Amino acid sequence: MSEITVKNKRPFGFYVCSIAFMLERMAYYSAKYLIFVFVTATVLTGGLGLTKVEAALIQSNLVAFTYLAPVIGGYISDRYIGARYCVPVGLLLMAGGYYFGATATNATGMNMLVIFVAIGTGLFKGNVSAISGSLFKDKEQLDSAFSMQYSFVNIGAFIGTTAVGILVASTFAQGEVQGFRSAFKLCSIICVIDALWFLFGTKFLGEVGKKPFKLGKNTEVKEETEVKPLTRTEKRKVFAIILVSMFSVVFWVFWYLTYLAAYDYGGQYINMVVGGFEVPLSWFDSLNSFTCIALGPVFGALWFKLSKRPQGDLSLFKKLALGLTFLGISFLMLVFAEISRGVGADATSKASLIYLFAFGLLLSIGEMLFSPLGNSFVTKYAPNKIYSVLLGVWTFATFVAGKSYGYLYAFASKFSIIQAYVAIPIILFICAILLFFSDKKLVKLLEDEESVQNKQTV
Repeated sequence: MSEITVKNKRPFGFYVCSIAFMLERMAYYSAKYLIFVFVTATVLTGGLGLTKVEAALIQSNLVAFTYLAPVIGGYISDRYIGARYCVPVGLLLMAGGYYFGATATNATGMNMLVIFVAIGTGLFKGNVSAISGSLFKDKEQLDSAFSMQYSFVNIGAFIGTTAVGILVASTFAQGEVQGFRSAFKLCSIICVIDALWFLFGTKFLGEVGKKPFKLGKNTEVKEETEVKPLTRTEKRKVFAIILVSMFSVVFWVFWYLTYLAAYDYGGQYINMVVGGFEVPLSWFDSLNSFTCIALGPVFGALWFKLSKRPQGDLSLFKKLALGLTFLGISFLMLVFAEISRGVGADATSKASLIYLFAFGLLLSIGEMLFSPLGNSFVTKYAPNKIYSVLLGVWTFATFVAGKSYGYLYAFASKFSIIQAYVAIPIILFICAILLFFSDKKLVKLLEDEESVQNKQTV
């Protein structure tokens, strides 16, 4: 059997995909950190000795294009090649990309890293999510499953961001020469191991992903194989997915902005010393990853429990509205911090670290209410013929946000702290209200023709 649902148990193939995601993110987040420090470090310490501007450009291209490429990778798996064959090829391309980083002597080598990793991610990311979602016969399990998978993703991110700094400065270092190149090689090895793991795990995927998704998410299920134009119902569902992806752009623009806000405001105006120990500001990343890891099983259990109520689970639109709300509340923590230290006071007046901690905790809750549920939503409602493409569209929203938030931060910096960090929550709260109170109309977009006709005849 390729579709297995026994109460709230998940098929082992789901864990194959989740662990594959975890290992890929471990390598990605390690490399994302490495790029900036490696490119800017002096040649004497093992770096390339280039400028911060060049490093930032390479790093931003990595982030942006790894969120753009899944649209193309999704198109390939929808129409030409089964998703399960795209995934290991993508991992091996990423391994090659990280090896380019290990051997780079100039910016060209690093740009080759970006190209190979972006193409590899395009074949990997959306297709792993597509396979994961196709393993479940009961759609009510999907919110729970993707919330759990998000924990695996963040375990990889947490290990990558936490361990790589230690390895570079100590284990892989040789005197003054830092171990950047060895760390890139480790990222490459992780992707090769990941490819082997996924190939081993394909026997637990049944028929899922063997054929292009236009032939059906599961080829054991006899479905119409003729490629026809989208029906009216399918067009409504596609419109709903694109609409939600637009709200995703709003969410991720401000989510990315939280990091600039935290590092800028925290570095200047937050007292980072606790009991004589200065808390590294970089731990803000670790707080986010750790919180998402911890909350994955919690939200997974919550969504599964709510789905068993007579009235069913909360709609995705309400959950996303809650995600936007929590993100808005997180920015208010900086407003409270500014009030506590004295509005407009100089940098000698510090606010308590508890405000920055609350800021990170709340934005992570917002992320858990928003990010993993998008994959679940697309899996439930995307037409087969553009299934992986629409998973790529959900990811593409993050590309748009990643390319936009720097400009937004430059604009927000023209205003005072209070003005900027009050205006941002207001925008997020307005978007949340629009989603929450448009819920019934939006849910109608997802109804099949049969259910609409039945309601009309009752």
